[in-house]
Amino acid sequence: MAPVQIAPGVYDVGVTDWNIRDFHGYSTDLGTTYNAFLVVDEKIALIDSVKKEFADQLLDNIAAVVDPRKIDFVVSNHTEPDHTGSLARVMHRVGEETPLICSKMGHKNLPRHFSQKWNYRPVGSGEELKLGKRTLVFLETRMVHWPDSMFSFLKEDGILFSSDGFGQHYAGPEKFDDEVGERIMAHAKKYFANILLLYTPLIEKLIQQVLGLKLDIRMICPDHGVIWRKDPGKIIAAYQRWCRQEPEKKAVVIYDTMWKSTQKMAEAIHAGILGEGVKSMPLSLRGWHRSELMTELFDARAVVVGSPTLNNGLYPSLADFLCYMKGLKPKNKIGAAFGSYGWSGEAVKLLEAELTQMGIPLIQPGLKIQFVPEKQQVESCREFGRQIGLAVKADSPA
Repeated sequence: MAPVQIAPGVYDVGVTDWNIRDFHGYSTDLGTTYNAFLVVDEKIALIDSVKKEFADQLLDNIAAVVDPRKIDFVVSNHTEPDHTGSLARVMHRVGEETPLICSKMGHKNLPRHFSQKWNYRPVGSGEELKLGKRTLVFLETRMVHWPDSMFSFLKEDGILFSSDGFGQHYAGPEKFDDEVGERIMAHAKKYFANILLLYTPLIEKLIQQVLGLKLDIRMICPDHGVIWRKDPGKIIAAYQRWCRQEPEKKAVVIYDTMWKSTQKMAEAIHAGILGEGVKSMPLSLRGWHRSELMTELFDARAVVVGSPTLNNGLYPSLADFLCYMKGLKPKNKIGAAFGSYGWSGEAVKLLEAELTQMGIPLIQPGLKIQFVPEKQQVESCREFGRQIGLAVKADSPA
C-alpha cells in the first residue's frame, strides 16, 4: 500500500496485511491493516510503526514521502507488537538518538520488548510537542486496551491518532469510512465486542474525558482499519452506546453436537423463542468462530448454551468458547443451558456453573435429554425456548 495523504502534510504510511486470518483468537476473514502516520512540518513526526514482518514496506512508504533520516520524533502510542514490531528497524534507520515519545507506562514496557538504549521521552496527559505550525497533544488512555496506551491529537488539523481505539480489523481497497459506507460499522462492532468489551467502564470514562476537553475532532485515525473522516462523531457515539451494553430483544443459542441430538434440541429451543416474537439465532460452534459468536452475543439479552456430555464433562468446543466469553465479561445477560447425554449427563450442570460464575442469572433449570429426543421431548425443548422468549420480552422495550 503506497502512502496516502490524508490531510496537507499528513500521510498514512502504514501497511495492509491481506492474508492474516487469526489475530490472537479473533477471526480476521478480511485481513487487517497496521496504520502508521507521518506528520511533515518544520519538524517531522512518525506516529506508530507496524508489525515486524512489514518493516521494509513501512520504511519504503516513509521514503516515498521523506528521507527516514529526516524524522525528528517517533511516537509510540501503544507497545503491542503489531504496532512496535518494526520499531528496532525504524529506529536504526531514523537514528538511535531520535527522541522516542511514549506514555509513562510505555517507557516501562518498551525496554522490556527491546534491548536497545533509545532516547525515550515519556509524556503525560496534556503534554504537547511543537512541530512548527502544528502541535501534538498527548492523552493517556490506560487499558484501552493495554496499560501503556495513549492517544495523540494533532491540534491544528483536528486529527486524533487513536491507536487501538475506534479501529476495525478490515483490509480493503478503501482508506476512509465514506468509501466503505455503513458496512464498516459491523467490523467496528466486532472489534469492540472482542477486543475492548472488558474495558467498557474505562472507555466510557475516557470518552467523557475527551468530550470534556472539547477537542475539535475532525478526523480519527486508528491503528487498524479505515480512517473516520466523514463523520468521526458516528463512531464516538457508537462507542458510547456499546459501552452501556444495552441488550436488544434477542437470544442466541450456542451449541455443539456429537450425533445431532443436541442440535435437534437447539433447533427446537430456537423455534420456541421465535414463537414468542423474539429474535433468535441458533449458532453451531462447527460453523461459527468464537469471535463471530461473541459479536452476536454482544447485543443479545439471552445466551443459551448447549453441549453433549463427553467423558463426564463439557464438549471441548463449549469449554473453549465459555473461557473466551468469560474473559470479556459481558453484562446485562440472562442465560439457560441444555444438552443431550448417553449415561452420565454432567454437561448441563457444568454449563450452568459457568454462566453463574459469569454473573449471568439462569432463566430456568437446565434441560437435558438422554440419547435422541423423541417427539414429546422435542416439544419440551420448544416450551423451554418459549420460556426464554417470555423472559427476554419481560424486560425488553416494546
